[in-house]
Amino acid sequence: MFVFRLLRLIAHLFKGMAVCAFLFPLTGKKGQEAHIRRWSRKLLRICGISVEIDSPLPLQRSLLVSNHVSWLDIFVVNSLQPCRFVAKSEIRGWPLIGWLCAKTGTIFISRGKASDVRRIFKGLVESIEKDEHVAFFPEGTTAAQGTLLPFHANLFEAAIDARAPVQPYALRYVDAAGNLHGAADFIGDMSIAESILTILKARGMRAQLKQLPIISTEGAHRRDLARTAREVIATGLGYSPESLSPAGAPADTAPGTAPDPQVAPH
Repeated sequence: MFVFRLLRLIAHLFKGMAVCAFLFPLTGKKGQEAHIRRWSRKLLRICGISVEIDSPLPLQRSLLVSNHVSWLDIFVVNSLQPCRFVAKSEIRGWPLIGWLCAKTGTIFISRGKASDVRRIFKGLVESIEKDEHVAFFPEGTTAAQGTLLPFHANLFEAAIDARAPVQPYALRYVDAAGNLHGAADFIGDMSIAESILTILKARGMRAQLKQLPIISTEGAHRRDLARTAREVIATGLGYSPESLSPAGAPADTAPGTAPDPQVAPH
């Protein structure tokens, strides 16, 4: 069964590459989003992950933010609404997945390059103003479930400049009993290959994505938005203050441009 699922996953990745290479140039935005949504849902099914989405309100023009657990997070969100994600440039080098992320609109940010941050920031504002769905993980790296790292504040400025609210989501992976599923964690020295194999061997994993109250950016400062978003997401995850990493002050660096706190970057 494991080998069969692995072969199905590899075949599905190549299918996604073929769709991006041959169908995307002939398809409009709505058609591309439909392809991404279907492909993401099937990827999760192949990995043995069921998805529960609690998103009762239409996803309006906004900057979407979520906590970050795994490389799976992008595809869980895309199964609801395909978005342009901000991700670390290292992901671009991942076999197959990196290429697919690039072709589906992911915005890669280079570590330590201030000029890259300015370029990406301008692009984010323009994308939001064009009513494109833009998303990022303000922790800047993955964190083990049960913890929530401090949020980077810089990219929240894009929502302020675009005069758009922030739409937070809470994301977690649970087992059949509703407990946090450890196989989803993608931290420390774990490679993408090791994570994929761990997930394929796991059983009964459910991804739960919950829409949270929208946060207005009118008259707000990016640090306030980062702090509020973290508090709202922590509440949505049901985390107690004692279980979280120290809140600290929201960092005025973009995710991926400075050393990440506490856990190794992915």
